[in-house]
Amino acid sequence: MVSNKALFMLKIKWIGLTIILSSLLCSFKDAPNNHPRIVNIVNFIRLLEPRDKNITEDVLYQTVVSQVVMMKKYHLGGTFLLQYDALIDPRYQKLLKGLSRDSFEIGGWWEIPQPLVEKAGLKWRGAYPWDWHANIGFSTGYTPKEREQLVDVYMADFKKIFGYYPKSVGSWFIDAHTLRYMYEKYGIVASCNCKDQYGTDGYTLWGGYWNQAYYPSKINSYMPAQHETEQIPVPIFRMLGSDPVRQYDDQLGSVRQGVITLEPVYPHAGGDSTWINWFFRELVEGASMDFAYTQAGQENSFTWDAMSKGLGIQFPLIEKLRDEKKIKVETLAESGEWFRSHYKVTPATAVTINNDLPGSNRETVWFNSRFYRANLLWEDSTLRFRDIHLFDEKFPSVYETQPATSNECSFFTLPIVDGYLWSVQNKLAGLRFKATKNGQTILLKGKNPVISDATPGKLHISWPLESFDGTLEMELGEQQIKITIAGNKTINWYLELDTAGNAKLPFKKIGSKQLDAQFEGMDYVLSAEKGSFSVPQNGSVFRLSPVMNALVLKL
Repeated sequence: MVSNKALFMLKIKWIGLTIILSSLLCSFKDAPNNHPRIVNIVNFIRLLEPRDKNITEDVLYQTVVSQVVMMKKYHLGGTFLLQYDALIDPRYQKLLKGLSRDSFEIGGWWEIPQPLVEKAGLKWRGAYPWDWHANIGFSTGYTPKEREQLVDVYMADFKKIFGYYPKSVGSWFIDAHTLRYMYEKYGIVASCNCKDQYGTDGYTLWGGYWNQAYYPSKINSYMPAQHETEQIPVPIFRMLGSDPVRQYDDQLGSVRQGVITLEPVYPHAGGDSTWINWFFRELVEGASMDFAYTQAGQENSFTWDAMSKGLGIQFPLIEKLRDEKKIKVETLAESGEWFRSHYKVTPATAVTINNDLPGSNRETVWFNSRFYRANLLWEDSTLRFRDIHLFDEKFPSVYETQPATSNECSFFTLPIVDGYLWSVQNKLAGLRFKATKNGQTILLKGKNPVISDATPGKLHISWPLESFDGTLEMELGEQQIKITIAGNKTINWYLELDTAGNAKLPFKKIGSKQLDAQFEGMDYVLSAEKGSFSVPQNGSVFRLSPVMNALVLKL
């Protein structure tokens, strides 16, 4: 028989356990641990800016001082990446050594200035002490042996100054040989590179894992690897926070894209309160699959006067979202270590825009896996694949064994659909959803899509149609795209690739079950496991037709 005292003690323990469980459940609900939304504040530092005589070394230094002050004001930690000339400057050493290592990370920015080259025993070829061209200011401009010499000098001096080796090293682009050497000899855990862009500042990175992070191939730092044995185990995070809707098409038809990103110096994007609030709302609310990510912050070359307004809008919002447990603010190294602890190979992720800026009716989703990327764009009630690129770890970078000889640099993957390079202003390329109705070809039209990441590793899209009864259902998986129309099996629907007439296409053969292509000497295929390819008579490049109302592509 249980005594009254024993019953009382059992009740107390039960109440205590209930409180603990409730607390844990509330914490789990509030914290973004299931599908975390990660923000890295990354500011990288150059000693000098030879392109503008008004941007003195003191202006650049005071910019970093102001960044530190504002980050502390809003209780935000982050990462400062040092170019070598700034690394060896006593003012930066004193400033950054004074930061708490609990909140701030100091790492390396891998642009190559004159002092680093000369200390490594090499000849400087630049027009200025820091020359931004690809064959001088980046590791791609040096032989593999010279790249190792540059790394050794940087790492030795970094450790001499700070007492440890950096955990993160970033750049607009770092070649795979250098990245692998930094990992194997010095143990870096994270890197970052430029967003996808075409020709901007002379740097082209086109067709890659569009956002979040990926493990690169051992022979191509821009190409995601498909197998653990062929990857460098250092995640590369995509920088700058591209506008998922507008960046891709920006200045279409020109040789260089503009910039529409979270960078605070751009008044129509990262410096505009409407754009900033929209960007973070979609980051928090959109389906992202395993995790969402963006990088805030700015290089000091733009100066404090140019960035202060934008950061003054962004940082209090980032603080608020963090305190509401809607995002996690981490250093780059923390994110790299988290990524490595969670993923043996590159995961599938997505960037989803459910509601565009005021005045726009476009919605989009970017899907990324270690095998391919795809971008779907809804516009004026229609739908098209704006982009599909395949990934292959065997595709080598041209810079892997030989230094770059041009002052520009280009990295590519394998195109299936390229809505930027295969377009002109009056004809936008895309793989469009069409149907035959009353003997005429029409574009399928529909209402707002519903995009869900409830199933691990898969992104599901439901698009209610207006042209016909029924709903187009699509599932994007790691290596497969499945498409069907539910609720109506009578629609004669298909996809057709339309491009500008002068587009340089990679397709060598269009068979009934397989598309054969070649790009920069690399052969690759797109297979229809269910459905078939054909060449229509209407001028489209190819048609993809379903079988028994279903289409399954292997990528």
